Amino acid sequence: MKKFFKIFGYIVGAILVIAIGFGIYLYFWNEDRIEKSKELSERIESFESTDSDEYMEYSVNLNKAGDFENGFKFLNKAVELDPKLHLGYRGWIRLRKMRDYDKALEDFDRLDSLTPNFVDAPWGEDIDFLRAECYFGKKEYQKTIDLLNRSIKNQKEDWADIHSFVYLGLCEFELGNYEKAIGEFQRALKQSEYVPESFFGMAKAYQKLGQIEKAKENILKAESNMQYKRDDVYNEFLNEIYMSEIQEFKQQLNNK
Repeated sequence: MKKFFKIFGYIVGAILVIAIGFGIYLYFWNEDRIEKSKELSERIESFESTDSDEYMEYSVNLNKAGDFENGFKFLNKAVELDPKLHLGYRGWIRLRKMRDYDKALEDFDRLDSLTPNFVDAPWGEDIDFLRAECYFGKKEYQKTIDLLNRSIKNQKEDWADIHSFVYLGLCEFELGNYEKAIGEFQRALKQSEYVPESFFGMAKAYQKLGQIEKAKENILKAESNMQYKRDDVYNEFLNEIYMSEIQEFKQQLNNK
């Protein structure tokens, strides 16, 4: 029994030594990491770095926080050092977060000119789809339609962003082409039967056509599929819909 406790004591002691040693290692590793992070920040803030990625990454948290004045100081430097790599992200920020459509288009168009015979995808989205969103924001609906059709052609119908068809429907609606708008919304529903934006768009188009029962049918489908709406906790989309407007429109239809 004494031998057992002796061995047990050795094991516990060894574990303690290892644990203490590991704790010391973690402490100094963390101190070194903090020091290196501080040095990197100082190098970036003084614009001594020549690494475009460092400036871009440094800008991300600032832009996410809405501090575009400071965020763009570093993002602009990233673009200066490597425009092909960072123009798309800057354009995406200008579109999705700042609603600066003209500046976003400048970035997307410049990127496109730097990459001939290549279809760019800033931040993972087709460049023509993003340019179309810019023109939709500018209420230039025919230009939006042209770019969306080009995006769909390049991406192929089954692979195109489903909201390409939603935007096409919205543009045709704004141009007064209500039957054509319904056709575009139905193209989105061919890809997925759970697209509340399409049901809402069709409800409004059917109302304009005087087909109130079909409008009522589609507004109910929009309401029941709202959990599938286009949504992002960080960004409000140009075609984003809300339950409050669905219910308000439903009430209008019920009063007819």
